[in-house]
Amino acid sequence: MKTNVGGIDKILRIGAGVGLVAWALLGGPAWAWIGVVPLATGLTGFCPAYPLLGMSTCPTKKD
Repeated sequence: MKTNVGGIDKILRIGAGVGLVAWALLGGPAWAWIGVVPLATGLTGFCPAYPLLGMSTCPTKKD
């Protein structure tokens, strides 16, 4: 898997994921467990939807 989630995108995904999972743990609605998805994609740096959409938020490497 090639990394396709960049810096700010990664921070936002981890923040949103932690927030939603925490809300679920504190008695929020069951759908809040969807926070596991952005948390996982932020921590791994890979989003499976990005290649399908032809996207990447990683900065390009200059040779």
